[in-house]
Amino acid sequence: MAGRKPGSPKTGGRKKGTPNKATAKREREIAQSGMTPLEYMLKVMRSEAADGERRDRMAIAAAPYVHPKLASMQHSGPNGGPIQSVDLTNMSEDDIERLEALFGTLASAAGGDAEGDPSGEGAA
Repeated sequence: MAGRKPGSPKTGGRKKGTPNKATAKREREIAQSGMTPLEYMLKVMRSEAADGERRDRMAIAAAPYVHPKLASMQHSGPNGGPIQSVDLTNMSEDDIERLEALFGTLASAAGGDAEGDPSGEGAA
């Protein structure tokens, strides 16, 4: 069987996006039935007469078709490495003073934090 040369365009065959016979037949049958599976699931989910557990199952099954899933994000440090953190709780007074000289007042009343507020959220 002779293949085409690399880089040469594809010729012949079904055009991109054209459904095959089985897909076209299934779509015709769904259209003739008058109700898609998604429409059925939504109908059951909205039915007051249906059992609550069944309504929940239909909602779970229909959700991916109605609401897109959010993409997960991977956070990383420099060059894809781990996120680096620094524990400031055990720093000496000299180290804290040097940091404050570089970055300003850390966790003080002037910085917006309430004195003695362990949450770091400041006054409401």
